[in-house]
Amino acid sequence: MQKKTIQQLAQEVLRHKELYYSGRAEISDEAYDKIEEELRSLDEENYALRVVGKRHFEFEKIKHETPMLSLEKTYEEKDLLKFLEKGEIISMVKYDGMSCSLLYKKGQLTLAKTRGDGEFGEAITDKSLWIVEIPKSCKTEEDFEVRGEIYCREENFLLLANEMEKLNLERPKSMRNIVAGLMGRKDFLFLSKFLSFVAFDFYAEKNYFKKEEEKLHSLKELGFEIPSFEKINSKEEGKKKIPFLLSEAQELMKEGDFLIDGLVFSYNSLELQEELGRTSHHPKFKLAFKFQGETAKTVIEKISYDVSRQGILTPVAEVKKVFLSGATIGRVTLHNAGIVVAHQLKVGDEIEIVRSGEVIPKFLSLVSSVKGEFSLPVECPSCKQEVELREIRLFCLNENCPARKREFLLNFIKRMEIDEISTKRLEEMMEKKLIKKPSDFFLLRKEDFLTLDKVKEKLAEKFFQSIQKRKKVRLATFFSSLSLTGGGYLTCGKVVEAGFDKIEMWESLTREDLIKIDSFAEKSAESFFLSLQERWPLVEDLLKAGVEIIPEKKRKSTFKGMKFCLTGSLSEKRAVIEERIKEHGGMISSSVTKETHYLVCNLESSSSSKYKKAQELKIAIIDEEKLKEMMQA
Repeated sequence: MQKKTIQQLAQEVLRHKELYYSGRAEISDEAYDKIEEELRSLDEENYALRVVGKRHFEFEKIKHETPMLSLEKTYEEKDLLKFLEKGEIISMVKYDGMSCSLLYKKGQLTLAKTRGDGEFGEAITDKSLWIVEIPKSCKTEEDFEVRGEIYCREENFLLLANEMEKLNLERPKSMRNIVAGLMGRKDFLFLSKFLSFVAFDFYAEKNYFKKEEEKLHSLKELGFEIPSFEKINSKEEGKKKIPFLLSEAQELMKEGDFLIDGLVFSYNSLELQEELGRTSHHPKFKLAFKFQGETAKTVIEKISYDVSRQGILTPVAEVKKVFLSGATIGRVTLHNAGIVVAHQLKVGDEIEIVRSGEVIPKFLSLVSSVKGEFSLPVECPSCKQEVELREIRLFCLNENCPARKREFLLNFIKRMEIDEISTKRLEEMMEKKLIKKPSDFFLLRKEDFLTLDKVKEKLAEKFFQSIQKRKKVRLATFFSSLSLTGGGYLTCGKVVEAGFDKIEMWESLTREDLIKIDSFAEKSAESFFLSLQERWPLVEDLLKAGVEIIPEKKRKSTFKGMKFCLTGSLSEKRAVIEERIKEHGGMISSSVTKETHYLVCNLESSSSSKYKKAQELKIAIIDEEKLKEMMQA
């Protein structure tokens, strides 16, 4: 096969960028990345590589003060560990929508613009005013810029599709491209009310931030929705945390109510970011991890429904077999009932599907639709009880539904690392009435295992001992095993790190406590709290069955309930001092708020924003010596 010239590759790159940012992508991200990498290998400084979005502007063209560059990408976990060698990093999910910039003058929103080609963007202020998550004013007199992603939630996509149909507009075919489609419209501006915004970067006239996490905290205080994020302090910590981050991202790709296409890793130190700088294509201090994905077109042959541990009926399509990412695909998830309704999916429809890494293949967009009516089930396929449609999801309300119970218990044994019990074995144990709820595992006797098919003395002993060994468990693992809404291992770990390191403290946990913890917004705190309340009887059952919580590292209570913020030069590494404060029961904040108890600063006077904020709020300002005295008191 004849190799393509540099000019041909550049034209392909520009064409596909134009299509993607106009909401009409023809190829998968992975296929596009291969073309771009081939061009980069031949001409690293080619103009086509520097263009980020559209070159052709239909609206007012506005220059970005700081270019909105693309991100360097990797599909390999080892590259993330290598990236960690230079310093601590912040990880957050990568939303799949459209990047935009918001400019505020004295706290008032004055301009919103798309990323455009990276150097110039298009004005979309009139559309941004309809997006609820974009604050129109903030409690500050400063001038600043916020960058983030406009995206669409699944429940809003359904409402949007219905609204567009009422207006005699073509029903949207893909959540992925709908943002670009709406931002490109010159009419029906109010349709933008169905979109959402998440902020991930902050530029102020006086750049007083020292860390990436400080930017995120400030954005949250100003009223912006921010992505949940995780700090990784070292390569050794990364080896433990990164597999969890990737697993939770895959879970979000499968069950989340908005699209993500990977994770973004940034160095936490802004000084290091400045030192590393940027190329004409990407910042050297950020790295995007993407799950390799390929797309294909196929035809729906049947639609059935699986029941999740929360009682959600997930639509699954049996499709005409297609080869994708090294495997023959015959089943794909259709996400939720809302997607079926939004696209009116039925047998015979041609759809585009994607498979990313080990994630289950999933519906991406509707290619063409056959005539006929679509329908939703009226009863649960497992227990035959009536189902209820809530926004975009169908629910089986029967708590004793066999499929719902099985999935809940499967999650429990996975999180508790009871690896010896397979799905098939669990189903047999449920049929024999040995297991009804999580605590039953720890009440089993060796004799109970002997009643199972093909289980002799030796295997029964193995099953019994393996479960007994799991009776001692850490708090984060314990609660992540209970299928709390948004309660993955890392999220539960953050609750523990925030000082809720005893099981009785979780019993009195409030919504307000959760909102103060990184990763929790008002909505996620509410759903986590409600599911914790619902699961508490299971917690009590497990403790009665002999489960023991392994104590966290012994912490003193000197600073119990107190929040500290640090600024300026310190005698030791900041992480060392922060850990000492935590050991004495205190909490760390990266910014000063009315909830801060102490600002630690060695200077008698400082021009830093934290110092000024502490004075304004009458927060006590102490130096390291005073902090040490308080610890010894």
